[in-house]
Amino acid sequence: MSPVNNTKGKVRIDRFLWATRNFKTRSLSTDACKRNWITINNTTAKASREIKMGDTIKIKQPSHLKTFKVIQLLDKRIGAKLVKCYIEDLTPEEEYEKERVFRKNRKLYSISSSARGRPSKKQRRDLEEFLGQANETDS
Repeated sequence: MSPVNNTKGKVRIDRFLWATRNFKTRSLSTDACKRNWITINNTTAKASREIKMGDTIKIKQPSHLKTFKVIQLLDKRIGAKLVKCYIEDLTPEEEYEKERVFRKNRKLYSISSSARGRPSKKQRRDLEEFLGQANETDS
């Protein structure tokens, strides 16, 4: 069931993260390593760092910290259903809850940010009326 089990027993971390679908492209995986978002066994990893079976990998993301253990190594990208055969997810449920809250809040803010910009004629008149009433009460 292993499409490409590396014969050397080691695989580069950037390639493994891409192959297990943690990043869409290998260059994104490499960038994550450069930004110190990836740790292997609690040590910051460069993109060229080789991993072996049993290593614990942590990926720091804006919303949460993803943790998993390497079960098997692979070089080539695999289907999403097969990822479970290669990594064991150790991420606590609280981290996934943080991610859900983050995504929900991001969605709310993106809706409100689209409402910004130049006000319509009606909005402008309402604003002028409101400000006019505020100025009258101050006097």
